[in-house]
This record gives sequence, structure tokens and C-alpha cells, in this order.
Amino acid sequence: MDNYQIPSLSQPINQPESVKPMVQQANPQPVFKKDNSGLIKTIVIIALSLIALTFLGLFVWMTLQYSDVSTDVQGQIDVAVAKAKDEQAQKDEAEFMEREKYPYKTFAGPADYGQLTFEYPKTWSVYVAADASSGGDFNAYFNPNQVNAVGKDTINALRVTIRNASFDDVTASYQRIIERKNSNLTMSAITFNGITGNRYSGTIPDTDLNGFIVTFKIRDKTVILQTDSVLFQADFDKLLETVSFNE
Repeated sequence: MDNYQIPSLSQPINQPESVKPMVQQANPQPVFKKDNSGLIKTIVIIALSLIALTFLGLFVWMTLQYSDVSTDVQGQIDVAVAKAKDEQAQKDEAEFMEREKYPYKTFAGPADYGQLTFEYPKTWSVYVAADASSGGDFNAYFNPNQVNAVGKDTINALRVTIRNASFDDVTASYQRIIERKNSNLTMSAITFNGITGNRYSGTIPDTDLNGFIVTFKIRDKTVILQTDSVLFQADFDKLLETVSFNE
């Protein structure tokens, strides 16, 4: 017992390792996270729906526009085709009528009046109203198919007059008409087939007809060639190129 030591009060008393002071731990509080996935899905669905509706609306609108354009284009095509057919038919008819005029016939006036001659379409009929066999004026009328009743307001393709009057007197009478108030008749010098004369254009004197008149001299007489309508201008001008007479 000599080796026994009384422990000092300042030295800690060793405790067994297994014995530890009890520490009270707080229970962990549960953490709640806000779940936004449902809201996002809803927004995405709404956005996709709006986009789909927009594209559907555009598709419907474009379909309607295409339908309207297609209908309009087809309508324009139909109109153009109909117009082309009509124009072609008119062209064919005009060409046929032109071919029917050939071969041209030759007109010959009285020998005592210079024997005026010219060519005219064979489809035209001729009516000699005054042959000047006993003097006076010579009058003849030409028109396609048949000559219309002669009058101030009736239209014939050609009127031929050989007046028993001087060229100067006839020219002066037309000049007086030109100088009338409100007259639209005009005159210009013309040369055709080596012949010189006067060409009058506008309203034919004492009528409401719009046509052309050509006058020229034969011996001591005056030839008056007249068409009652501008519709016959081409035939009238072609006819002038064939005029001849005995001087």
C-alpha cells in the first residue's frame, strides 16, 4: 500500500470511452419545393395551340385566296380564249370577204365622156342611174351585194358622177361648202395613177354621212368619185390606183 497515490483533485477523472454526453438534436424541418412543371406545360400547350390555330387560319386563308385567284385566272383565260376565237373568226371572215372580191371587175364609162375605167370588187353590184346618152351628167352607184336606194342618207360604197361642168366650177362649189359655218369638210391635193385632183374628207355636203370625195378633170368635164362611209376607205383607195381614161 506504499505505492498507492491519491488522485489529485485537479486531474480529470477518466471516463469510459463509450460514455458520451447526450446532445439533443433538433428534428430536421421538411423543405417543400414549388412544383412549376404543370404551369409550364399548360403555357406550352396554350402557345402551341395558338401557333397551330394561327397556321390553320393562314392555311384556310391561303386556300381561299388560291381558290379565288385560280377562279379569276381561269375566268380570264376563258375570256381571253373566247376573245381570241372571236378575233380569229372575224379575221377569217375578213380574209374570206377579201378573197371573194377577186378577180376584180372593170367598169367602163361612156366613150363620149372620156371612157373612164377602173377596177372594183366582183362582189359589188352596179346601178347606172343616168348613162348620159343624151348629154347631161353620168351617174352610177356601186355597193356590195346590192345597191341601196339612192338618197342623201343612204350609204353606198361608191358613187360615180361625171359632171358636164368644168373642174374649176366644181372646185369652187366645194370651196364654198368648206367655208360654211360649222363645216368640217377639208380639201387636199392628190395624185394617183398619174392623175392629179382634189381629195375632200369629212361630212359629205348636204348629208350626215362621213366619207371621202375625189375630183379630177376629164376633157371639159369633171369626174366625182365618192364613198359614203369610211368603212370603204381601203376599197376606195385601191380603186383609185386603177383609174384611167381617154384624154
